[in-house]
Amino acid sequence: MMRRTAQPKLRHSAEVPLIGARREGFDDAEAPALSGLVVHVIDRSSRGRAEQAATLISLGCHAEVYDGLEEFEERPPDRGVVLCRDDDTSGGVAAVATSLEKSGIWLPVIGTAYGPELPTIVDAMKQGALNYLALPLRRIEVYKTIRTVLEEAESANDELQRILEARCLVRGLTEREREVLDLLVEGSSNKGIARQLGISPRTVEIHRSNMMRKLGAGHTAEAIRLGIEASRDLEMSLPTLIRRHHRG
Repeated sequence: MMRRTAQPKLRHSAEVPLIGARREGFDDAEAPALSGLVVHVIDRSSRGRAEQAATLISLGCHAEVYDGLEEFEERPPDRGVVLCRDDDTSGGVAAVATSLEKSGIWLPVIGTAYGPELPTIVDAMKQGALNYLALPLRRIEVYKTIRTVLEEAESANDELQRILEARCLVRGLTEREREVLDLLVEGSSNKGIARQLGISPRTVEIHRSNMMRKLGAGHTAEAIRLGIEASRDLEMSLPTLIRRHHRG
């Protein structure tokens, strides 16, 4: 079944003291907005994890650290923000985004790297990152970036969640059922589908009935909607959705 994501909310709390916030360009009244936010840090370097965790804790966040993608996948989170070291050893943005999608989860992912160049940042954004931070982390940059990511992600989350939910449902179809769904999306009738697949209309009806049951669709229009949602290119839709919702 689909694991729905409890998206992080911006909230104010005075429970965690913010150390040195003023000297980095923002005041203590603003900074507690991150208090209690869970941030998942993926980095092969133990020193890197420790440094990032210390910065996040100083901002009032709760830091969960992972020694690479494998450990992250052992206990995948369902809330918070992910800081992912964007290199092959730690997994990289693309691998983390793919892992979350397979679990039916969408969380905001922020790439991290030492001295990242513009092409690297652009590639990461195309692969699913909402933003990018240079290492070592600077508290003011972390604060501003996470605030921005949370605001943008919250506005687009419902639409992104529908895409992931549809993909999870469609992934449970057999190859033939998926072919029937794809042709339905194209507007084909049962007879038309039978001709294109080289099977009888009765067989099409059986595959269609099984497909509808697995999708939980009460009528054809609902199945078509799920087929369309599942076929959307998430790499393209993510930045588009973020920009569109942010402008709105």
